[in-house]
Amino acid sequence: MADAQTTIVEGHEEIPHLQHHFDDPEQQFNSSQMGMWVFLLTEIMFFGGMFGAYTVYRAMYPGAFASTRHHMDTALGAINTMVLLCSSLTMVLAVRSAQLGRKKPLLSFIGITVFFGLIFLFIKGLEYYHKYVEHLIPGYGFQYPQQAYFHPAQILFCLYFVMTGFHALHMIIGIGLMTWLFIKAKNDTFTPEYYTPVEICGLYWHFVDIVWIFLFPLLYLIGLHLPG
Repeated sequence: MADAQTTIVEGHEEIPHLQHHFDDPEQQFNSSQMGMWVFLLTEIMFFGGMFGAYTVYRAMYPGAFASTRHHMDTALGAINTMVLLCSSLTMVLAVRSAQLGRKKPLLSFIGITVFFGLIFLFIKGLEYYHKYVEHLIPGYGFQYPQQAYFHPAQILFCLYFVMTGFHALHMIIGIGLMTWLFIKAKNDTFTPEYYTPVEICGLYWHFVDIVWIFLFPLLYLIGLHLPG
């Protein structure tokens, strides 16, 4: 009996990992890639709504939003940006290792990518804790030194927690996917002929990183006045 992950193509040898509804591995890869791009388009629309709300409210309350910049930890935000850029590099190297059939480098780069993701979440948790200590969580107990901006400042911090919170949720999902890839790679699932899951999960990881590249300047840098 043929393995569940093996398909017999008429007139050809058995092809591992080819699902029955595809004609060949190339068609399966292209379909998987297209599916992920369609999914990422829906994610762009999801985050686009939040970016749109941010743009509207910032235009309505420019002074209030500029004042909130002084309560953002730019250093931690910059560190997290570097962490995610490094994780994108290790993800690229993981995909390349899968393409070349190099198991040990693949496992190493996936593990390092997960490590960077955990560092990002830890730093983000520190930021959330600092906001809690400073009473900058919108709602009951919210405190803001500039009373004239009390209410519009809450809008900005609400957007801050929603946008960064959903981004962190996507990062957690990404870490889950990387853990799944690690287990599959350890079981010798991926070969130079079959590395589709690594490529597809890599696209998702890069998308999450790109979202942060937009969040960082919007939330941390706009309104920052550098000396000189």
